[in-house]
Amino acid sequence: MTLGQASLKVLVIEDEAMVAMFVEDVLASLGHEVLAIVGRLDRATKLVTELPIDIAIVDVNLKGEKSYSLAKILEDRHIPFVFCTGYGSAGLDDKWKHTPTISKPFQAHELAAAISRAMLSDAQLE
Repeated sequence: MTLGQASLKVLVIEDEAMVAMFVEDVLASLGHEVLAIVGRLDRATKLVTELPIDIAIVDVNLKGEKSYSLAKILEDRHIPFVFCTGYGSAGLDDKWKHTPTISKPFQAHELAAAISRAMLSDAQLE
């Protein structure tokens, strides 16, 4: 995956249906492909290890469970991701404060910018 590639394969990990639909619409308008939308930690863990994703949008709190275990898997697999949270970056564990984060509610341009930051950060690590 290179930064110049227009279309990304995205996994959306979000338990709020309205937010998930909004994210899906924004991603489609940006020319990206949503491979799956999942709202449960156990299912998301399975998909993170199986799908050929370029980036993930990860809700920090999935039905009361923190998604940091998913973040660790993504980090280990060198897959960039964006946290999506109602608490903002101030609500993240210290280990993850460097992660591109958008606060709910957010606008389409904020998601697009966070994706760009995540992809750029990942490219700089390679």
